Amino acid sequence: MKSRRSKILFRTVIAIVLAVVIALIAASFYFINFALAPQRRSHQEAMERFFKREPASLKVWVSKLERNHSLRDTSITIDGRGKMSALYLRAPRATNRVAVLLHGYNDRAESMLHIAYLYHHELGYNVLMPHFFAHGESDGDHIDMGWLDRLDMMRWMQVANDMFRGDSAQSQMVVHGISMGGFTTMCISGEQCPDYVKCFVEDCGYTSVWDEFSSELHSEFSLPNFPIMHCTSAMCKLRYGWTFGEASAIKQLKKSRLPMLFIHGDRDTFVPYAMLDELYAAKTHGYKEKYIAHGTYHARAYTNHPKQYTQRVTAFVTRFIK
Repeated sequence: MKSRRSKILFRTVIAIVLAVVIALIAASFYFINFALAPQRRSHQEAMERFFKREPASLKVWVSKLERNHSLRDTSITIDGRGKMSALYLRAPRATNRVAVLLHGYNDRAESMLHIAYLYHHELGYNVLMPHFFAHGESDGDHIDMGWLDRLDMMRWMQVANDMFRGDSAQSQMVVHGISMGGFTTMCISGEQCPDYVKCFVEDCGYTSVWDEFSSELHSEFSLPNFPIMHCTSAMCKLRYGWTFGEASAIKQLKKSRLPMLFIHGDRDTFVPYAMLDELYAAKTHGYKEKYIAHGTYHARAYTNHPKQYTQRVTAFVTRFIK
């Protein structure tokens, strides 16, 4: 009798364990697809979204660029990543000053046209705006949240240097990213950067992919980190080659040496404003500044404060790019 009861108990425990494992795997599949599946927008959709959000003056400027065929596209092929695309603008007058602008999560290069206006129209820079892997016209079937993208963007930085250095030995370059692009910018800053890179501007980037997804898991689903985050991160490693924990701007900033301007809206909840202080503190080497956009939600610092944003970015970059 005891033997039979033991067998029943054992089978019940095994059944419960299997059910939990299957549920975790299913939840991990759901969450990784929810977070990393691309939602591609067309060029037209991106432009309509941009014009609804930004001042009318920018529509006039962009329309002029399109009439004059000044906004152009280019592409490269990266081993293991496929074809990668970008938009670019040559400066109104010959110069070796370059801005590489990095867009946000599930967006396109066109979403950075307001920042292109700042650098191209206001400061006279050449501008390159890459489409991230699995975004815009670039190949890819999943989002890498800026982590593996940092290496793609460094390849684009080499391309921009070659395109825009003119008669100079090399360009003078700023890398400026927003949201996922801001995270990527910080991650690039921790790599060995070429001499032509002079400074960085990051706008509302997250501390790490783990922290960002953890925040979303709590706010969207009211779920704790354990065990879903751990299982989903392990699945990401198996499928895409990286974990949420290793994708850390904090770790990269500790190695960063070049100047950086940190920007964040104090009403941002998507990438929590509290992350700004942790990011700023992590950069212990080299010059740094902080600009807090008051009353501003996620990725809206320029939109809400165009004059102040332009003034702060201009004052920062002109310290290092002449």
